[in-house]
Amino acid sequence: MTTIRDVSKLAGVSVATVSRLYNKSGYVSKEAETAIQAAAEKLNYKPNTIARSLAGKKTAAVALMVPDILNPFFPEIARAAEDAAASQGYTLVLCNTDNNPDKEKMYIEALINKQIDGIIISSYTISPEQIIALQKRSIPIVVIDKSFPDHPILTITTANRYGGQLAVQHLLEAGCGKIAHICGPSHVHSARERTLAYEEMCAQLPWFTPSLIAFGHFSVAGGYAAMKNIFHQHPDVDGVFAGNDLMAAGALKALHELGVTVPTQLKLIGFDGIRMDMVYPELSTVSQQIYSLGKTAMDYLIRLINNEPIERCNYELEVELLRKAST
Repeated sequence: MTTIRDVSKLAGVSVATVSRLYNKSGYVSKEAETAIQAAAEKLNYKPNTIARSLAGKKTAAVALMVPDILNPFFPEIARAAEDAAASQGYTLVLCNTDNNPDKEKMYIEALINKQIDGIIISSYTISPEQIIALQKRSIPIVVIDKSFPDHPILTITTANRYGGQLAVQHLLEAGCGKIAHICGPSHVHSARERTLAYEEMCAQLPWFTPSLIAFGHFSVAGGYAAMKNIFHQHPDVDGVFAGNDLMAAGALKALHELGVTVPTQLKLIGFDGIRMDMVYPELSTVSQQIYSLGKTAMDYLIRLINNEPIERCNYELEVELLRKAST
């Protein structure tokens, strides 16, 4: 079996240098890193992660906690996080909390007991005090899809407010004269930001009324029911901004049952950019670039694990308007 000494000898560096590189425990020059990687590849050397965890009290495992794995947004986050983790020698543990705070706490304690190296958390309910408490226990944490501007917590969000403005502006430019909004849960940061964008763009227009906003609970069924409710009160509506793509898909089904053609009679746009190949017509949306969100979160988590200097604040990723058949 090839050992670390064999690698160091072939690379022409010390055993300590090879150890620092694989344990990410100190400086290694670019020249030495290149030589070590070339030697390891030639010798087919694989670091012993069990030995590394015993020596450094690390498990080479990280976790991703999500509130609803059935939402296609989160599997894409998980795929990106897993790819980024694997490229750095980490195994990803996936935890689905079902939006249940008690289950969330149970998972966190179990992960800490297993000496997890760090956790990415997507939660609609977790408080900044809970995150701070975990950080005081030396648990590296990255939070996605939620920000805590008054606390030293590393969070990653997308430009939800700007994305909502892009969606409404697109409908206005497409000629819509009365636009409704199907919104997500008000206690969810991203949903609230998107709804605020709609209100900022539409509240001063002559046709606006609060009854043009209906809750869709971020689900297909919720979008379906909200669209039926909106159309019952406002049969002259000709544009709809749904706060995520699942609600947009539900709205599309309701419009089909109501005999309303999209985009001829009504134009519809969603938010997220999840894969919706089975939906017809293809949905216009504001893309969060979901894969980039998951990869960035994992990259930042590993930097925290390695004690690299990084500011604990909110990092906002850009969004992109994708014009498709539904508008």
